[in-house]
Amino acid sequence: MLVALVAVELRHFHWPDGSHHLDHVWECVCLVVGGIGVAIRAHVVGHAPADTSGRNTERGQVAAVLNTTGLYSVVRNPLYLGNAFMWLGAAMFVRDWRIVLVATMAFLLVYERVVMAEERFLVEKFNGPYGPRAAATPAFWPRFSGYVRPNLPFSLRNVLEREYGGTFGFVAVLFAFEIGGDWFYKGEFLVDPIWVGLMGFSTVAYLTLRTLEKHTRYLHVEGR
Repeated sequence: MLVALVAVELRHFHWPDGSHHLDHVWECVCLVVGGIGVAIRAHVVGHAPADTSGRNTERGQVAAVLNTTGLYSVVRNPLYLGNAFMWLGAAMFVRDWRIVLVATMAFLLVYERVVMAEERFLVEKFNGPYGPRAAATPAFWPRFSGYVRPNLPFSLRNVLEREYGGTFGFVAVLFAFEIGGDWFYKGEFLVDPIWVGLMGFSTVAYLTLRTLEKHTRYLHVEGR
């Protein structure tokens, strides 16, 4: 439904006050909002130990240890907080408050169920330590007064290995919105060098990192 709504609303896509300059400014705002989400996820994954922070399998939830430091010390679900910013950045790009509202509702509906399932698993596995942590740490809205430095140093290779797909997907969605919106607004494909460059760089980075992940051990970090 959300995809269909976006497709319909793109037919009414417009540049703010008809200005291509203001259009670029708004696109930068959307990129910054989504970029905050990318940065949050990178921080979490960069400090994450093995078999945690999204390392679930087809057989179910995985959590070798309970994360309580870094961004996990200020919010229980930092990865999903990062996802929320990425969803918001993409929704804002369409320039329609209804898309933002529907995307927000869809996000909350989907992730509420995911979070509930994960927290049930954590309660069962870490019943003792998880109770106090859940009581002291907000589920989604950060409380920075409780910040604790991460136990592990930041690993860029860990981030590159695990986050290249999601980051590429975010850029690809915005690029598709850009092409589609300009087509409906101007009736032609507009080649914006900035977006072509960004998409080209993202594509090369995605293919390179995917090749390294699938065919080498270069991105693998022991214990991470």
